[in-house]
Amino acid sequence: MGRVRLEAITWERLGDLLAERLLDLKPADGSPWPRIAFDGAPAARPGDLAERVAEALRIRGRPSRVVDAHGFLRPASVRLEYGHHDAEAYYDGWLDTGALWREVFGPLEAGGDGRILPDLWDPVTDRATRSSYVELPPGGLLLLHGPLLLRHWFPFDLSVHVLLSPGALRRRTPEADHWTLPAFESYERETGPAATADVLVRADDPRHPAWGG
Repeated sequence: MGRVRLEAITWERLGDLLAERLLDLKPADGSPWPRIAFDGAPAARPGDLAERVAEALRIRGRPSRVVDAHGFLRPASVRLEYGHHDAEAYYDGWLDTGALWREVFGPLEAGGDGRILPDLWDPVTDRATRSSYVELPPGGLLLLHGPLLLRHWFPFDLSVHVLLSPGALRRRTPEADHWTLPAFESYERETGPAATADVLVRADDPRHPAWGG
């Protein structure tokens, strides 16, 4: 996606418009389960938008499942091998992409059974969550949210990037997490999520988002 013109909108209206767009989304690979990315730094709160869209879909009679990528982080022994504040490890090694492919994307391929694992690992307790599998019925949508999602070649049928300018990202990221900021600089430089995503949402002012796509 090239440069787009952004228009002011409310979060409620944005959730409704995205839900309406998703109602007609057909995966190119023949899967009956559309897979949607809500990509953004934690400070951009992409999960809030995913939950809002899920509610808008529910009202319209379409099932969906919100999945937080943070439920698929690697164990601390792997994530923190190079220390607690290693931006390169955060960028390249925190997300268990293999587990996401196996437990979420694989079951939603054409011919899959639709049984996905909503989370695998609790990064706070550093233990397996032991969650049960859930079945997403045909036509149900996967709404996966988290940071740095668009660099992994996941088979998304539509992607939404919640953008913060560098200044807003720094202001809204807790100081204790400022060590992650170089990872988002690398993401912007190497992946260009604002240009790659199908839908762009600018959220520098959380009260007044703007969108395009």
